[in-house]
Amino acid sequence: MKEIIQINSLTKDYGNGKGIFDVSLSVKEGEIYGFLGPNGAGKSTTIRHLMGFVKPQKGTCTILGKDCFKQAGEIQRDLGYLAGEIAFMEDMNGRQLLSFLTEMKGVKDTRKREDLLERFELDPSGKVRKMSKGMKQKIGIIAAFMADPRVIILDEPTSGLDPLMQNRFVELLLEEKKQGKTILMSSHIFEEIEKTCDETAIIRQGRIIAIEDMEGMIKKQQMEYIITFTSQEACAGFCKEYGLSVPKEAAVTINREKDLNHLFAISSKYPIRSFDVRRQSLEELFMHYYGETAVGKNK
Repeated sequence: MKEIIQINSLTKDYGNGKGIFDVSLSVKEGEIYGFLGPNGAGKSTTIRHLMGFVKPQKGTCTILGKDCFKQAGEIQRDLGYLAGEIAFMEDMNGRQLLSFLTEMKGVKDTRKREDLLERFELDPSGKVRKMSKGMKQKIGIIAAFMADPRVIILDEPTSGLDPLMQNRFVELLLEEKKQGKTILMSSHIFEEIEKTCDETAIIRQGRIIAIEDMEGMIKKQQMEYIITFTSQEACAGFCKEYGLSVPKEAAVTINREKDLNHLFAISSKYPIRSFDVRRQSLEELFMHYYGETAVGKNK
């Protein structure tokens, strides 16, 4: 597949350990690519380089084969962008702002804009300065997608959205992917990365510490079995036979059990109130593999 976004050894050192260092990644055509890390990790700095707002000290970044700094104007004709810090002209109302952005982008067909307004249940008639964070975020999303761009870059796109609108946004991303769009999305929300992305780069303290195929990452998630017994005596009997220390409560949590038949055979000897199964969250998995010891280990 053709690589649409390419970043090679990108470095911007602001001093005192701040900035990005030797960042490399590539996003293929038709792919949703996650860019995951805590606040201040370097996600927005990397994206500002892609948008041509910052000149790199070292390395290169290109979109559609064009240099992001030298050919920013050309790139942005085919690009949708949502900034992490949205700044709009607040004297306008929402409708005037969207009309201004529509004209500026040269959008002739406004049906997608209107469909997005309906999808995100946004009444754009109010003044922008009086809008909530969530309403401004919806305008930003609509502006990023309404021109039907080939490439879309999103910096923390669901910030300020309620859970219903977050789900609507996930649905929108998956629809755009089906149409062959290429999307780079930074986030610190693990669930939306898990639901949408094909591949994810994890950045911490300005360095890429891992690049993971999401399907493979999800397969690494471990199962956790929580067994609650009807009495402390039953729990103690199970623990002694299974080889666990006896807890104070009548419940045990078992991780990494590969032989479920063995687990079921022993637990069935004792009266059980409930048997629950929990899949390790993606966040827990990331913290397990990429905690403090992983910093500086580029992949």
